[in-house]
Amino acid sequence: MATIEQALLIERLEKDIFRGASTETQLERTFGGQVAGQALVSAVRTVDPEFKVHSLHGYFLRPGNPFAPTVYLVDRIRDGRSFVTRRVTGVQDGKAIFTMSASFHTEDAGIEHQDTMPDVPAPEDIPDPESVLTPERQWLLREWGHYDIRVLPDDLVVRRPGSASQQQVWFRYRERLPDDAVIHVCTLAYMSDMTLLGSSKVIHPDEPTQTASLDHAMWFLRPFRADEWLLYDQTSPSAGFGRALTQGRIFDRAGNMVAAVVQEGLTRRLRD
Repeated sequence: MATIEQALLIERLEKDIFRGASTETQLERTFGGQVAGQALVSAVRTVDPEFKVHSLHGYFLRPGNPFAPTVYLVDRIRDGRSFVTRRVTGVQDGKAIFTMSASFHTEDAGIEHQDTMPDVPAPEDIPDPESVLTPERQWLLREWGHYDIRVLPDDLVVRRPGSASQQQVWFRYRERLPDDAVIHVCTLAYMSDMTLLGSSKVIHPDEPTQTASLDHAMWFLRPFRADEWLLYDQTSPSAGFGRALTQGRIFDRAGNMVAAVVQEGLTRRLRD
């Protein structure tokens, strides 16, 4: 069971070439959040600290081998006065398995507004997975025991009128992380791939499907800590043709909207 520091460990091979560590896992393919997180760490290593990542857009091109390291090639697309853009390609066995564009900003003054955080039960009122050991949660603890993930029961989810499928999740990294904001951003990029595609299965609980992340976009809106409770308010507005679109708004406990996520995933019905 890898810590987030182990999962995001990056070695610099050349000026813009990095190698991400492989970690012990039960998964048959590399976890998408790990690939995205390592790619983001690689991009950050090529940008001046005054620029903060504000968005990323990634595509999962091939299943990764979880037992082999991934090499990340960073292209310096643009270095401007206010914005910096990087493109990162993750490679295994000579083939691209992931590609991502990341944008960095120096932060400016401007208009301000945000959605209101849903009024949901506190995370302490939702059972800790460690205390409810169903087979699925036992698996989650073996794979992601460093992450406290508490899915709200369906009857406690605050419904949005007209939403097709919804899910709400409290989550955080269990151990204290360093104060470096980059660590928290990359940790949230890793965690944002957890549970989101599950929001598409809420109203299809008995449908066996093959699932996998296809693409992932994320915007970092306000400062936060990934080792403190965050509410992941998830919806799946559409599913069809073997794919499902999912969206997530992430709030801290004070009600600040700190990030937004959009992901499309494979939800293909299993063939005989």
